[in-house]
Amino acid sequence: MEYLDFELPIKELEEQLDKCQVIGQESDIDVTNTCKQIEKKLEETKKKIYKNLTAWQRVQLSRHPNRPYTMDHVHALCGDSWLELFGDRSFKDDKAMIGGLGKIGGQSFMIVGQQKGYNTKTRQYRNFGMANPEGYRKALRLMKMAEKFGIPVVTFIDTPGAYPGLEAEERGQGEAIARNIFEMIRLKTPIIAVIVGEGASGGALGIGVGDRVLMMENTWYSVISPESCSSILWKSWDYKEQAAEALKLTSTDMKKQNLVDEVIPEPLGGAHYDRITASKTVEEYIIKAFNELKDLSTPDLIAKRMDKYSKMGEYKE
Repeated sequence: MEYLDFELPIKELEEQLDKCQVIGQESDIDVTNTCKQIEKKLEETKKKIYKNLTAWQRVQLSRHPNRPYTMDHVHALCGDSWLELFGDRSFKDDKAMIGGLGKIGGQSFMIVGQQKGYNTKTRQYRNFGMANPEGYRKALRLMKMAEKFGIPVVTFIDTPGAYPGLEAEERGQGEAIARNIFEMIRLKTPIIAVIVGEGASGGALGIGVGDRVLMMENTWYSVISPESCSSILWKSWDYKEQAAEALKLTSTDMKKQNLVDEVIPEPLGGAHYDRITASKTVEEYIIKAFNELKDLSTPDLIAKRMDKYSKMGEYKE
């Protein structure tokens, strides 16, 4: 297990607990009470730390190397029913954007999402979860296929942004994202978007339009990352913590502003501490959202979706 800076007190207590248990196993000394005291202190420390996280600390948790990525959730939710589909039928298959058919709770879904890598090799293979235009066009192809056969869509969002390279711009990155937003707003089948990690900029919006937008507790969703915001406003990354607070990018902030519909609770310490429970909770929220949408007629579904996004950004002075 890797630990973030603010998790070091937890690391120290877990190491003490491990040593205490080893002593108990390798000697005749009864260390039961000592272990219980350490366990109690560990639990109290975890609650104290994780219930008072800053915006920047939640950003760090969303990027935790042990955090489950899109494919981890897909395999946990769909099991053997998962069938991956490839290619945009125009240029090539984008490995940063995955998609396919799978069953969640007995219901078939078309699943689309960004996928990051686990080590240097797979991160390069997945382009760090940053999709090219062909990735967004693949996603749209699969969503239009789902529309044709009346299959609901689930999108998993976890990206530091769309790929900003010259070749991506030459192939129409902006157009591809804009086209997805345009087409998703009028897609004739339910769409459930789930933010499972980073939700950055247009890269997230390209698959982020939904009848229900769900956000895991320790994730973030914003037009720009704290580091980029800091570099623009202060000409340095040193102010990323202040930028994170100012951007109001946490799940609590997004729910308060009615930009997401539900916040999915995570196990104490984050989704990486208990992947099974985390994915099970995601499944429950997806099924709940689908049950709320499945009986709506197509005109009502689209009208409600358009109304939902038309209201965003309204304010009174």
